[in-house]
Amino acid sequence: MKRIGITGPTGAGKTTVLGVLEALGAEIIDCDAVYHDLLERSGPLRQALTVRFGPEILDREGRVDRKRLGGVVFGDPAALEDLNAITHRFILEEIDRRCAQAEARGCPAVGIDAIALIESGVGETCGVIVGVLAPPELRVRRIMRREGIPESYARQRVEAQKGDAFFRDNCGYILDNGRDGDPEPVKRRALELFRSIIQDQND
Repeated sequence: MKRIGITGPTGAGKTTVLGVLEALGAEIIDCDAVYHDLLERSGPLRQALTVRFGPEILDREGRVDRKRLGGVVFGDPAALEDLNAITHRFILEEIDRRCAQAEARGCPAVGIDAIALIESGVGETCGVIVGVLAPPELRVRRIMRREGIPESYARQRVEAQKGDAFFRDNCGYILDNGRDGDPEPVKRRALELFRSIIQDQND
């Protein structure tokens, strides 16, 4: 079963591309959702975080409080590095578990969705990495519409992320998501690409 990593900056259109892959029968794993799910239910992760950062990161019910945790690591590069090292290990284990389940169900592929796919090391577990890119102005408009935020904040979000060159250098394939906001062309290109990847695996 092929593991296909999907990455790219916010507002580029990863959701559209992932929808094409899902329609081909692939299981989609959202790494951000996996992380939030593990914070809620994983006792071992909660224990590892508490050992490193102290009980003050927990709320009254003993659950990890993301805001408190963020306050501890914000502005502390060493603490942030430790947080990433701890959480990435648990996320990778959960991805492996879900991939095994998908393979047992006969899924032809798994799409692993993560903005930090490459930096986190998750991309190293993928057979193929696909980057989804779009012009900054188009991304700004999409983020504003999707999240209901002002233009200034949307631009800050866009400017804070990796540039196109990073993704072109680190991805095996690039899907350019147009300049006019029309999703149909990128859907067609994604369908052709994913069919080729899955077929290549089966040959």
